[in-house]
Amino acid sequence: MNIFAVISSLQNTVAQEPFGEFSWILNILFYVVFIIFIFYGQRIQMYVMIREVEGSLYKLKYIKDEGRKTAIETIKEIGKPQVDPTVRVDRFLEYFTISPQSLDPAGVVWKLEHILDVRDVRFKDEVKFMAPAADETQVNNLENTLEAAMALNYIYKVIRHYYLLGKKTLSLYIIMQLQMILPLVMREAEAYASALKAFAYGQPIGDGAGALVAAKLMYGHEKRKIPKDCVVATVPIEGRTAYVIKAEGPGGNVGKIGDGIRTVIEENEGKIATVIMIDAAMKLEGEEIGEVAEGVGAAIGGPGVDQFKIEESLLKYRIPINAVIVKEDIGDAVSPMRKEIFDAVDKTIERIKQVILEKTKEGDKVIIAGVGNTIGIGQ
Repeated sequence: MNIFAVISSLQNTVAQEPFGEFSWILNILFYVVFIIFIFYGQRIQMYVMIREVEGSLYKLKYIKDEGRKTAIETIKEIGKPQVDPTVRVDRFLEYFTISPQSLDPAGVVWKLEHILDVRDVRFKDEVKFMAPAADETQVNNLENTLEAAMALNYIYKVIRHYYLLGKKTLSLYIIMQLQMILPLVMREAEAYASALKAFAYGQPIGDGAGALVAAKLMYGHEKRKIPKDCVVATVPIEGRTAYVIKAEGPGGNVGKIGDGIRTVIEENEGKIATVIMIDAAMKLEGEEIGEVAEGVGAAIGGPGVDQFKIEESLLKYRIPINAVIVKEDIGDAVSPMRKEIFDAVDKTIERIKQVILEKTKEGDKVIIAGVGNTIGIGQ
């Protein structure tokens, strides 16, 4: 409630009792409070906000420490290291990636791809060193586990930085902005905490909706590997030949779907009637989890390298591209897959068949790419 309204209300109350024994004391107190709020109201408000931010920061620290603990215990359990991996895990959590220079944007996609490749190799080498007994699938899962712990560590450090900066400079605007975004930050941190457990146990996550659709379509058909970390199966659907692509599972892996689609297009010399991409997508508040929607364009997240390659390949041969998405929020995307998302897989397959019937004719070739993290999802 507005402080001036409170004071006014109390003054009116006192005024109704002019002969009260202590009315003059109350009057003085009201004026003292009034003057304090005129000169120090903003600072009092800031201290209240600082206390609220402190509470969230303590919670973030707890989540971050639990994430680190889970990562270390999982590495010890699966990797059977000869030495304690704690020091190496702590060093891993501080890794960073520097984006390429983009003052001259020509060729920046390939520079970004190179840096991401180096990062991927470096992470895998680190995991293999920490967990020598882990097989390829477990290495991928452990890498994802450490990346989730790394994200929690980074979120905590950024929030702590702005908290300390705001407290040090007594800047109301820094603290106020921090307090306003904290509900969203806490939601994201809790999502990563759930993801960490899912990665540690190798459970499918909501982001794997597209990969699960592809796995279901290619089940029982012969698969072959294509670049990079992807598999493809030739599946007859509604009288058409469908090349179904997904990242190779069941380890935590998103593959290079862009390279996979480009390879299949070149193998068929561009004679592809349409490409259909399936991915999980962020829903708006009020939309149902697992709702299926349809559109056009390359449905794929990430830094944009794969989307660039897909669009380049499609443009070369003028191939149309359609997209089918399964809606979910950030928490669902990185948490163990919910039933609503699992149930959406069959609806998505029906929508894909509908697109194929409407946009292609019998005998055509189509590409169906299931995008997303394939942890816990084989082929």
